[in-house]
Amino acid sequence: MLKEFFEKYFINPIKYNTGYNPVNTLVYAIILGVATLVVYKVLKKLKIEIDNAFFRALIPYMVFGAFTRALTDAGVFPRTYITVSPGIYFLVFSIAFPALIICKKFFKDWRGVFLWFGWGLVMVDFAAMGANLNKIHFNLEVLKYFIPFVALAEATVFLMTKKLAIVRENSYLFYVHFYDATTTFVGVDFMGYWEQHVLPRLLIGLTGTAGVMYLLKFIVLYAALWIMKKLEEEGEEKELLNFIKMVIFILGFAPGTRNLLRMLMGA
Repeated sequence: MLKEFFEKYFINPIKYNTGYNPVNTLVYAIILGVATLVVYKVLKKLKIEIDNAFFRALIPYMVFGAFTRALTDAGVFPRTYITVSPGIYFLVFSIAFPALIICKKFFKDWRGVFLWFGWGLVMVDFAAMGANLNKIHFNLEVLKYFIPFVALAEATVFLMTKKLAIVRENSYLFYVHFYDATTTFVGVDFMGYWEQHVLPRLLIGLTGTAGVMYLLKFIVLYAALWIMKKLEEEGEEKELLNFIKMVIFILGFAPGTRNLLRMLMGA
C-alpha cells in the first residue's frame, strides 16, 4: 500500500514526466522549509555570514543546476531522479555544500575559491554541450518573444518600485521572478511547452494563458515579503529572513534560467 502510494505520487511523475501533483508538491514544500532552517543553522555554526559576498558565490551553482537540468532535457545527460526536478536541487546541494565546508576550512579566501569552483562546474556543462552538439537544435526564435516580454515585465517591476515599498525594498526578487514568469509565458503561449506545477497549471487552464503567472508571482511574493517584514518588526532574526529571501531568489532564478536554456536548445 505504502509502496504503491509512493510510486503513484513521487516516482511515476518523474519517471513518466507527468508534472507535479498536490501530494508531492506539499511534501516537497515541507522538505524545502525544513532544509532551509537546517542549512541556516549549520551555516551559523560554521560562522558563515549570509551576506552579499556569499550570495554572489552561490550564483554559479544556480547556473550549474539550471544548465544541467536543461542539458538533461536536451538529451545530453541521462534523465534520472537526480538530473530532473526536484532531484537536481539535491544534486547541486550535495556538491555545493561539501565544497563550501572544504573551502571554508582550508582556504583563507574561501569565498573566491568556492566561487571559481562553481564556475568550473558550469564549464563542465559547456564541455558536455560542446561534445554533444548533434543532440542540440538551437532555436533562437525564442528570443523574438522573450526579449520584448522580459523587457516589459522588468519595466513593470521598475514602475512598481516607485509606488510599493515592499517591491522597492526587495526589487531583485520581483525582477528575478518576473523573469521566471516570462520564460513560462513565452514557453507555454508561444513555444508549445506545458506547465508542470499544480497551481500554475490550474490557473493557466482557467485563463487560457500563462500570462497569469505574472499576477500569481506578484501576489505570492508580495504576501510572503509582507509577512516577513512583519516578522522582522516583531524581532525575528534578520539574517534568517535574508537567508529565506536567498532561497526565494533561487526558486525564481534556477527554473527561469532552465526554461530559457531549454527553449534555446530546442529541448
